[in-house]
Amino acid sequence: MSNNPILSKKTNLIFYFIFWLIAGTISFSLFHFELKVNFETALIDNIIFSLILCGLGISFWYPAKYIQIESNKFLIIVVDHLLGGIISSIIWLSSGFFIIVYVLNYSDGYTAFFYNTIVWRFAVGNLFYYMITSFYYLIIYYNNFQEKIIQESELKSLITEAEIKTLKFQINPHFIFNSLNSISALTTINPDKAREMILKLADFLRFTLANNERQKNPFEEELKNIKLYLEIEKIRFEDKFEFIEEIDDCCNKVQIPNMILQPIFENAIKHAVYETLYRINLKMTCKKEEDYLKISIENNYDYKLSSKKGTGIGLQNIEKRLKLIYGSDNLLKIEKSNNLFLVMLYIPLNCK
Repeated sequence: MSNNPILSKKTNLIFYFIFWLIAGTISFSLFHFELKVNFETALIDNIIFSLILCGLGISFWYPAKYIQIESNKFLIIVVDHLLGGIISSIIWLSSGFFIIVYVLNYSDGYTAFFYNTIVWRFAVGNLFYYMITSFYYLIIYYNNFQEKIIQESELKSLITEAEIKTLKFQINPHFIFNSLNSISALTTINPDKAREMILKLADFLRFTLANNERQKNPFEEELKNIKLYLEIEKIRFEDKFEFIEEIDDCCNKVQIPNMILQPIFENAIKHAVYETLYRINLKMTCKKEEDYLKISIENNYDYKLSSKKGTGIGLQNIEKRLKLIYGSDNLLKIEKSNNLFLVMLYIPLNCK
């Protein structure tokens, strides 16, 4: 914060002058009613000295700003502000006395009154210096604290965004390598299917690149992407699997994380379709369940043959991304029985 907070807003300046008006009124009442000083002397004295101290109070911002507590020793801070209070009080008293006596030519008994109250005035000058300086310190630290919170929030958002992108970028190479292996296998067995697979893979990559920078997509767009992926795998595995969908209408426009579903289907293809001679049913359902959009993907598999273990990067990736995006670690559930594998995603939202 580079500007004086008193001068930064008109309302602050108004409240500042009101404060000094109240302080001057109290001082006037003390002089006139308690010390029995005549009305004119008390009024002139308090107007001049209050205006001078009001002006000096604005300049007290600079000691508070440049004598920083965290970068100076305690003794140095105490000495600096003791000197600041003494110097500001001397300036305040001498300038007020000079204006009243020599500029306004008001010297009828005033000099004696001034010197009789100089010790009290000097103490008041120091007190106001410490009060205003402390107030500025509070403002400085409050603003620094707010700036720190904002910076930490921005940094956390940047880190989260970077982590999400890193997790998302892990998916594309993983799928591409598998697809290229499939194409390589088909080139000698069935060149026509290999060519068809290349064309569909190009469409898939085109879709992926077009939506790569988005963190979320409508569910219906992600579903199109899944169907395109399954068409690619269908070329290789033909009738070894069937895709079944039961999608409520409310799901289509709901925003879900980009590429969040594809790793689940890739996992099913790798660990169910690839390893069995039987027909595999891939079923996806989507519906509203309380305050969540529940997406379920299930597939049967031959548990006797399914012994191949992967790295688990797909499902781990999904779990991490959901936690980063929604701040909850219970949005992915997996159920596994003898011949059924079920993955459930819970997207926090209101489905209308």
